[in-house]
Amino acid sequence: MEQLTVNLPADVATQLKTVAKDHGVKPEDFLLVSLQEKLAKLDTEFINAMQYVLKKNAELYKRLA
Repeated sequence: MEQLTVNLPADVATQLKTVAKDHGVKPEDFLLVSLQEKLAKLDTEFINAMQYVLKKNAELYKRLA
């Protein structure tokens, strides 16, 4: 696993530690899972947008081919 250092504002770090403790996990594990969920959502949004554009412009692409 690659190590990455992130500087957080004090209030965000405190909130992260509190939420992680409430969920019974280490802050870095909570942050990792949260980031993975966000990245997965971005991938899904990108795929949906790409499919929309391809469908919307399908006729144009056929004419250009």
